Amino acid sequence: MADADPTEAIPLAPLPVAGQAISRGRLVLLFMVMLVTAAGNTAMQSVMPSIGTALQVDDVWISLAYTWSALLWVTCAPMWAKRSDKRGRKAMMALGMVGFISSMTLCGIALQLGLAGVLTAFWTLVLFALCRSLYGLLGSAAPPAVQAYVASRTPRSERTQALALVASSFGLGTVLGPALAPLLLFPGTGLTGPFYAFAAVAVVVLIALRLRLPNDEPQFAARGRAFDAPYGSGAGRHVRDSDRSEDDEEDSGEMQAASDSEPPELKWTDKRLLPWMVAGLLGGHAQAMILGISGFLVLDRLHLRDTPEAGAGPVGIVLMVGAVATLLAQWGLIPTLRLGPKASTLWGMLLAIVGVAIIAVAQDLHAIALGFAVASLGFGLYRPGFTAGSSLAVTRPEQGQVSGKVASINGASYIYAPALGVWLYGHSDWLGFAVIIGFCLAVFALGHRSLQSDEYLTRDRG
Repeated sequence: MADADPTEAIPLAPLPVAGQAISRGRLVLLFMVMLVTAAGNTAMQSVMPSIGTALQVDDVWISLAYTWSALLWVTCAPMWAKRSDKRGRKAMMALGMVGFISSMTLCGIALQLGLAGVLTAFWTLVLFALCRSLYGLLGSAAPPAVQAYVASRTPRSERTQALALVASSFGLGTVLGPALAPLLLFPGTGLTGPFYAFAAVAVVVLIALRLRLPNDEPQFAARGRAFDAPYGSGAGRHVRDSDRSEDDEEDSGEMQAASDSEPPELKWTDKRLLPWMVAGLLGGHAQAMILGISGFLVLDRLHLRDTPEAGAGPVGIVLMVGAVATLLAQWGLIPTLRLGPKASTLWGMLLAIVGVAIIAVAQDLHAIALGFAVASLGFGLYRPGFTAGSSLAVTRPEQGQVSGKVASINGASYIYAPALGVWLYGHSDWLGFAVIIGFCLAVFALGHRSLQSDEYLTRDRG
């Protein structure tokens, strides 16, 4: 689930925005907030099948251990997003990082006690689920804050590319997580090493965030009509441009809202938003199910159930190949082809169907990795399309609310879909993959008929 930066280490493409863009340094910070959580979570996913096998518990119980956290994510993400409208995006990003750090550390301790035989498998999973819930409770504050920060500072015509760039931090994180996980099995920690390592990295990111990202609380920036700067006409500004610092100029986006300029409540049933929410929920279930199945499928088809520690490497390779394909979609295809939200969503679903079909018949590591790469390429197109389409469907003052709803939909996909996928896979390979393909087909059919056109969504207007 459902995300600070040594700038030299990450090949960021410049953000193509008109007017006042987010500075490169701040974009790197936002990128790293998402990156470290994505890397930590996928590193965890790459070792959890092996941990479950070592604990001698059924696969479905490993998947169900995430359920409570995902349910909390769905409930809390909109709440934190709305709070970010009042408290500022930076505060919510910091809160999310605290949730991630505490969750990863405590989850590592719980699993280490179970692997050492101090706790039974049952109590290990119960304690893991409780510790993981901190991520759903507090970690859900960061992604909607990052999305709202970027969306409120980019023009409509460039928002798909801007949000795809931020979303690609998840893609890069899902490359780094599985790639580094086998290297982080330290003596004394074993399979739980990645939990502690990524918690430590997150502490560094949190410190950088607190020190380097300017304070954006509304009470320190309430200088005029809020939501039109820096891309509106400028009517109603109460401060001369010559009186502003550089930081003021960049942070003159939606956080300048005066107390009387709050937007109306954005409902889930809003006709502008509903088709995107349904597409996000169905496509998210398909992605969550294939992610839930992938680790166990590798152990089964490579006959590694008897040597669970040997499974971390192959599982990591499959996840890493899929993550590279996701980056190709988000860093290469979307900006190069300048795909709009609807096109990105529909083409993504078609590619995902092809990839899932390949995985269904794959019997060796090469074929599994190929299928997962094609599916990930599709989901890498679909996810930014859904996110940008939801953002563009509403007005700039509603960005905080819509980012919370997007984060909630992303979390909802992980309440039961991974466990459902694993359960179906355990009973019938073909049934599990058929359900995933069915979800993708449903998104394509809905999207073709109901989603707003790219020409309408990306047209700059007041």
